[in-house]
Amino acid sequence: MIFHVTLERSEDGWFVAECPALPGCVSQGKDEEEALTNVKEAITAWLWAEDQKAAVAAGSSKQQVMVAV
Repeated sequence: MIFHVTLERSEDGWFVAECPALPGCVSQGKDEEEALTNVKEAITAWLWAEDQKAAVAAGSSKQQVMVAV
């Protein structure tokens, strides 16, 4: 999957990376490269957490199958 990420330098010099498509998915780094690496990890964690919520909401009465994208 491909996500658009905004990258902005904060007043303290750190780079803040945010994924607008995923509410609350924000990270930072000392430079652009670190910020982008960190936001990739944040996106993975955000998607995993949403998947876990969906799995619990589906309950055990439905068959659940994992699909890689």
